[in-house]
Amino acid sequence: MKAAVIESAGAAPRYADFDEPKADEGHEIVSLVAAGIHPVVRSLAAGRHYGSHGIWPSIPGVDAVARMTDDTLVYTGFVTPPFGTIAERMSVPVRMRMPLPHDADPVQVAGGMNPGLSSWMPLTARKSELDSAGRGSGLGTVLVLGVTGTAGVLAVKNALALGATRVIGAGRDENRLRTVTGLGAETVQLTGGSETDATNIRSALSGVSPSIVLDFVWGAPAEATFDALARRGLDEDEGDVAYVQIGSLAGAEASVPSALLRSTRIRISGSGAGSSSMAVLMREVPVYLGLIAAGTVDVPTSVFPLSRIADAWTAAGASGTRAVIVPD
Repeated sequence: MKAAVIESAGAAPRYADFDEPKADEGHEIVSLVAAGIHPVVRSLAAGRHYGSHGIWPSIPGVDAVARMTDDTLVYTGFVTPPFGTIAERMSVPVRMRMPLPHDADPVQVAGGMNPGLSSWMPLTARKSELDSAGRGSGLGTVLVLGVTGTAGVLAVKNALALGATRVIGAGRDENRLRTVTGLGAETVQLTGGSETDATNIRSALSGVSPSIVLDFVWGAPAEATFDALARRGLDEDEGDVAYVQIGSLAGAEASVPSALLRSTRIRISGSGAGSSSMAVLMREVPVYLGLIAAGTVDVPTSVFPLSRIADAWTAAGASGTRAVIVPD
């Protein structure tokens, strides 16, 4: 079969022949309809991601819209390496597939599910937690770091869809910050200067602790946010911040001040494969499929045939629309 094939860690994929996948027990063969080239796909292919398998040659891709033998379209993934989803055919676990709503656009699903679920999962978990605690304000204020990327923009839409009273987005691209403002969020432009960024984030919060911080960048922006959230004085903190680390586009490491942890009611955790509940994920997948089908959330996409994987890979490396691969 034809597939996107990566020969070694960090190499760009090429359009080439690859072995046919086999349907092991509990798996079935499905055909590609659409697959997104997400940042995690590129990170895994480069060997930088903690989930990188180190098997070469291999096919990239973590999720896809696929066609079953009865023509049913499903959202699926969890393909066993060295196979991936950017190929004409793939072997997927029977229990890890979800039928698409009849009016869902496969390209939107392929482009939007991965980046959209990255914020939807922690947001719904936090909302449930606050509701159970009897906090009538719901999500309250949501702070998004790295808001100008696809996942960040979808995080704004998700937070507003879940009833956040305020969404504050921080990012570096001035033009895209204007787009985020148009969605109903307040924005903070990050300059790369820690003290300036901390001051601007603190000013945007206006003395209100966010109920949740969604951090897609880590590194220096995270450190600036820690500075902005830190408190002075010995009085009890009335806030309750859930800080969720999702991506690391600005750096793999960030220094957490000890005073922040002692003075502020804050919990820092991560959200990603390995730390998230698979049962909860499968429960939320049809919910988010419904939001995409209804147009409540959408993502700009650029569509490429599989044979143009090299062009798509280059396009995916630049910020902007989400590159989606479809069959030739």
